[in-house]
Amino acid sequence: MTGVKFLFRVTMRRHDLVAELFHLKEPVKVPLVLSKKEIKRILAMAPSLKARVMLSLAYGCGMRAGEVVRLKVGDIDGAQGIIRIVQSKGRKDRNVMRPKDILDLLREWWKERPTDQDKDVPAPERVLFPGYCGKHLSARQISRLFKETAGEAGITKPVTLHTLRHSFATHLLERGVDIRIIQALLGHTKLTTTARYASVATGMISAVDSPLDDLTGAKRKKGKKGKKGAS
Repeated sequence: MTGVKFLFRVTMRRHDLVAELFHLKEPVKVPLVLSKKEIKRILAMAPSLKARVMLSLAYGCGMRAGEVVRLKVGDIDGAQGIIRIVQSKGRKDRNVMRPKDILDLLREWWKERPTDQDKDVPAPERVLFPGYCGKHLSARQISRLFKETAGEAGITKPVTLHTLRHSFATHLLERGVDIRIIQALLGHTKLTTTARYASVATGMISAVDSPLDDLTGAKRKKGKKGKKGAS
């Protein structure tokens, strides 16, 4: 739209046409989110250890598909308990937490990981999930893997691998994690992008008392508060 306005105003000097331009608002859609039970089912149905590790990273760290497949051994910082995501969307680096269970899974995977195609590559530079010729898998491959696994788990919602990232953020918000920390973990530039997860944090929404209850004196049964589940 900015380019069109520049064309009419500067290049063609048709200010009358600029006045006729208007923006069409795009429909605002809330992200689709899976429950913790649904995610647990998906991870349980992973067809291999490799698949389970990749999907666990996608959910447990809020990673995008391309971020998971491009991970290298040196990106896992065991001493600090973090995972480095290098040059992701917007050419930005960021750090995310390393889930406790991930370390054991990674150690198991390291024992199974094929090394015949990159044995001459220094260990820190090796991709965690090698594909053809020792190169990393494609984002399309892990996305297809997730769709198939979700189907096997009986998930009928129109989910994609990015749904795990949405679920990661929403579950953290429901646990009371500061939204600015979630913003940093996701690598969002604007806080408003992260804030949209408040609209799908069903645990937070259902815990709010309606003002109608104040009029009637009714007390709703609320879910368990303060439950610290791994997300």
